[in-house]
Amino acid sequence: MPPIHWQPTQEQIDGARMTVFMRAAERQWDVKLSDYPSLFQWSIDRPDQFWKSVWTFCEVIADKTSDCVLSGPDRMPGAKWFSGARLNFAENLLRYRDERTALISWNERGCQQEISYRRLHDEVSKIAAAMRQAGIVAGDRVVGWMPNIPEAAIAMLAATSIGAVWSCCSPDFGINGVYDRFGQITPKMLFAADGYIYNGREYGRLDQLRNVVNSIASIEHVVVVPYLSSDVSPTGVRGEIPWKQFISCAPSRELTFEQLPFDHPLYILYSSGTTGEPKCIVHGAGGTLIQHLKEMVLHTDLRREDRLFYFTTCGWMMWNWLLSSLAVGSTVLLYDGLPLYDEGRILFDMAEQDRVTVFGTSAKFLATIEKMGLRPVESHRLDALRLVLSTGSPLAAESFDYVNKHFKPGVQLCSIAGGTDLISCFAAGNPILPVYRGELQCRGLGMNVQIFDDDGQPIVAEKGELVCTAPFPSMPIYFWNDLDNQKYLDSYFRHFPSVWRHGDFAELTEHGGLVFYGRSDAVLNPGGVRIGTSEIYREVEKLSEILESVVVAQQWQDDTRVVLFVVLRAGESLTDELQAKIRQQIRSKTSPRHVPARIIAVPDIPRTISGKIVELAVRDVIHGRPIRNTDALANPDALNYFKDSAELKL
Repeated sequence: MPPIHWQPTQEQIDGARMTVFMRAAERQWDVKLSDYPSLFQWSIDRPDQFWKSVWTFCEVIADKTSDCVLSGPDRMPGAKWFSGARLNFAENLLRYRDERTALISWNERGCQQEISYRRLHDEVSKIAAAMRQAGIVAGDRVVGWMPNIPEAAIAMLAATSIGAVWSCCSPDFGINGVYDRFGQITPKMLFAADGYIYNGREYGRLDQLRNVVNSIASIEHVVVVPYLSSDVSPTGVRGEIPWKQFISCAPSRELTFEQLPFDHPLYILYSSGTTGEPKCIVHGAGGTLIQHLKEMVLHTDLRREDRLFYFTTCGWMMWNWLLSSLAVGSTVLLYDGLPLYDEGRILFDMAEQDRVTVFGTSAKFLATIEKMGLRPVESHRLDALRLVLSTGSPLAAESFDYVNKHFKPGVQLCSIAGGTDLISCFAAGNPILPVYRGELQCRGLGMNVQIFDDDGQPIVAEKGELVCTAPFPSMPIYFWNDLDNQKYLDSYFRHFPSVWRHGDFAELTEHGGLVFYGRSDAVLNPGGVRIGTSEIYREVEKLSEILESVVVAQQWQDDTRVVLFVVLRAGESLTDELQAKIRQQIRSKTSPRHVPARIIAVPDIPRTISGKIVELAVRDVIHGRPIRNTDALANPDALNYFKDSAELKL
């Protein structure tokens, strides 16, 4: 068993919302819930009781509730949640209207503005009135091509108050990337900023905006948000109107919230699109809301006094997740720009100045600042911080040590995992359980997550496929333009019938934690032995000479062999001595099977716009297979470093 990284005190356990919820559920349903394992088991054995309790405990606001919590529990997919209930997503996020701070907005230039809950409600009311005047009704698609700024949140809340479906791309998406997404869903209205800021530079987007609008005929209205300048001059874009003018022309009216079915479409998110046209994943309002409330209130122990930050763009599902904390009444911090700006200080300046209590980031960020030698505990006052969240890729055990020693001693560190597909988490944090070094704390409540072997049998303490064997509320309601539901079924249910296969290679520990080893479609299989890519990354990237790496399987002599590509620190070269050091590090910490047959230096590694390394694209390139959608990549030119490599023929 790995060492315990963090242990809650009895006082923390007794005061946690998770514990209060457990006691309330015992009284409501006359069940005995003595600890988290018993609570988890009840949540998957009796999903009807569990999700009803979440609805009540988290105070879901609805015009009409439902006693039919779950119909068709054996249909996967096809189950229905809270049939007959009617609610509005935005109404739940705008339940507070006081002077407490709702949003704090930062960029590379520091704090930009603060918005109270009262002002947020008023701003949403104005934009919603303008949308209604423009003819937006429930079911219309409203999209944003926006930085992570308050106007994006305001536009989303206004659209969803009407019942329109919101979808967003970050402004670093190119024209083709935007068209590949928005072009499929025929939006009626587009919100777009005049540009964005990244790594000290301004990037204008008005010229590209004209091309986007011209390529999507369904767009009738384009609301242009000034971000790089205080005002925006007319550019001749079809249907264009500046943000301030859009508001000023609208009638004055009270904000009303359309009451809609539980599974009314709320968001459209997108698959990465690196293997073809992005899939348009439609999430329902009620399922997203109740899932996020469960994770915010119970798993994150979030309260009104908390100040929550997660580094994300508007194109990643963590932005949607982050904004749902408004339903708790917490203060949400938004950041737009390079997270490592000002030699890695900017986010810690923000955390210190605005007393962040929950700091969300990626495993890559933590590994990078450790290699940079940053010691936030010495450079910044982070006394308000109580919880660090990490997602995006498996978190190395050494990062647990780094956070404990150099971030803030004694802070709880939770590695969490889920995805765009479920707009939430399969593995989550927990305020009443210990954190074991290198592990995700637990499976999320109500999520019947298991690990299957190749024969579809559940296993414990062994590596296998992460699956979910029962319906959960935030499953996609459908894919856009997937009339026969075939894309949906192929995406999750083709491998194990009636079981959601998520595509992660993972292990369920004997005490209920989870360890992730990378994507299962990128698993290496030399000599028939399955190896998760993160097992190799975790060892290679400990070496000071290496900035990052990507590992793939190459077909070789009727088998596969492991090939490791590395990006070296400036001034380093891939000598025979360094190759030997890499191989020894991998062999001694894993097994001889993990040792790469070839190690090749490259200047860059391709990644998606959200920052994830694209192992499959590298694998396809080295085998001469075409990459069908390079517009989904932040740095598509990096693929050229892997083409026709002479070293791969040795």
